[in-house]
Amino acid sequence: MSTSYRLGRLFHPDSGRCLDVAIDHGFFGEAGFLRGIEHLPSAVATLVAAAPDAIQLTVGQAPLLQRIPGRTKPSLVLRTDVANVYGESLPDRLFSRLIAEPVEQALRLDATCVVVNLFDLAGRADVREACIENVLALKPATERAAMPLMVEPLVMGATGRGGYASDTDPEKIVPLVRQAVELGADVIKCDPTTDPADIARVVEIAGDVPVLIRGGGRVEDRELLARTAGVLEAGARGIVYGRNIIQHADPAGMTRALMSLLHTGTSVDEAAAMIAPGNA
Repeated sequence: MSTSYRLGRLFHPDSGRCLDVAIDHGFFGEAGFLRGIEHLPSAVATLVAAAPDAIQLTVGQAPLLQRIPGRTKPSLVLRTDVANVYGESLPDRLFSRLIAEPVEQALRLDATCVVVNLFDLAGRADVREACIENVLALKPATERAAMPLMVEPLVMGATGRGGYASDTDPEKIVPLVRQAVELGADVIKCDPTTDPADIARVVEIAGDVPVLIRGGGRVEDRELLARTAGVLEAGARGIVYGRNIIQHADPAGMTRALMSLLHTGTSVDEAAAMIAPGNA
């Protein structure tokens, strides 16, 4: 059995691209991540109606998607690790831990893909080592089950306020992406580079492994749409956006706008017109 069978459910059959809406934020224990998904059943129902390619959830919340009947609902991308590295101020002990029997749980939940972090935190080689151990543990299990493995290489620098923030320097992103590929990633999910044109370098270093670009913090609608168009032009195979959809006043409209950019080649102006006025 090949992982390509499940990847065929993740990527759009015509465009070969993917919009994965990440709403696994509650897993990380940060109050600021919960805005827009306080009532997750409603958030999932809204997204299913807008029909992205995939929705990223945790083991505790995946049934909200999978119990919805029908053959055309979004695919499930299952988050398999939990970490405590996202707060404004951080505890003395940082960790990144896999859930128990991650692939078995993914199979029971009929997931299309599993996702795991590969952190590079400034001054914390121990967290990077833990992430590498997580990926090394997952890889043979995903191979046995023909379950695609999405690795999320994230470079994070110190903010000076006791926490970490994404570092979009391509000189740091490119080697971490390559390490994720070498560890066996079937899909890469990474931050955008400072200059969107440098996404082409990320795509090149990943070889034939498809690259999906993260959305990060909230930005204005047209900026997000223009950034999306830019990374697609640079060769990315899709996007994984969370807060820019779930914290939007019109999450369904934003989802439809992004899907049109990915799959039908609409312009930024045409996509922006699909979002309810005044909801930027």
